[in-house]
Amino acid sequence: MKIADRITNLPPYVFATVEKRIAAARAKGVDVINLGIGSPDLKPAQFIIDALYTSVNRADTHGYAGYYGTPDLRKAIANYYERRFGVTLDPANEVRPLIGSKEGLANMALAFVDPGDLVLASDPGYPTYRMGAMMAGGESYAMPLLEENDYLVDFEAIPSAAAERATLMWLNYPNNPTGAGATMEFLERAVAYAARYDMVICYDNPYCDLCFDGYVAPSILEVPGAKEVCVEFNSLSKTYNMAGWRVGMAVGNAQALEALTTIKTNIDSGIFRPLQDASVVALNGDQSWLAERNMIYQHRRDIVMDWTAKLGMTAHKPQGGLYVWAKVPAGQDCESYALGKLENAGVWLTPGTAFGQHGDGYLRISICVPEEQLIQAGERLLAI
Repeated sequence: MKIADRITNLPPYVFATVEKRIAAARAKGVDVINLGIGSPDLKPAQFIIDALYTSVNRADTHGYAGYYGTPDLRKAIANYYERRFGVTLDPANEVRPLIGSKEGLANMALAFVDPGDLVLASDPGYPTYRMGAMMAGGESYAMPLLEENDYLVDFEAIPSAAAERATLMWLNYPNNPTGAGATMEFLERAVAYAARYDMVICYDNPYCDLCFDGYVAPSILEVPGAKEVCVEFNSLSKTYNMAGWRVGMAVGNAQALEALTTIKTNIDSGIFRPLQDASVVALNGDQSWLAERNMIYQHRRDIVMDWTAKLGMTAHKPQGGLYVWAKVPAGQDCESYALGKLENAGVWLTPGTAFGQHGDGYLRISICVPEEQLIQAGERLLAI
């Protein structure tokens, strides 16, 4: 059996490896509190679940639902962008539903990266940005997200040789894993930079509706001229607590979306129709419940901020997202620190190196568990 070289060279997906490690600890009788994964533990609003139930009970919703998403879903996505960001989108040409945004991120690389091409990827950053390029035969250049720069990319620090080779640039704010937010001034610089070097910005925006302390996250498509160079990825996973439902979207530049669609239509057959129907209801329905949900996450964030400080870690309060990005105590190795906490306290914290070399020295701590477990995790960690 000859396995493709891309598999030989591709490391296992980091969180799949983490799942195995936690399962092994639990098999030994360890009661693990997993603060490693950003999978919402709260359910969607009941009216969204009811819409799914209604649709799934129809006889005509179980066949192939089409490659491009239903017209109603594309229109609902466009309506959401108009309402939320003041951005006008053509549902036919500037909106593409995805089977969760992750597959869109990976398929974008297949659409735009040839062997030898380069992508610019924020580091620390979501591993799929780099892995997609690798699977397409390309390479990635790490754009450091540094604490002293408020975790914003310094475009002037990117070598011109790298910028000239790049076909894609990956940006993500509110940022996973750091929780940093982007200003409109920063996004304007990003759009100008991409236009200067003729590259496509892939702006990953799944945490835009998970913001704290009055911060309201923008869309990069709010920048004048952004549609000329940008595709924005978004998802119902985090905004509506629908991570397992796998419904996302790519919006923006029509030519880029057509290229992405060419890849997708050769790979998948679209989203299950009842999921699309329920997503329409989620996007068009009452949004007021999200504010109360965000207050739950904000309170959890503050609990984690409290015990990380007591453990000798430092962290800036995240403006959005589902994580606290904490610097381990001086002199500690983040991977050894995380493994020690799993072994001795039964608490898993993701080492920052899972997100790239510039994550060294940090931990990403998820707030996607109930308050009682977060308090218990802090007590365990403080007790060892």
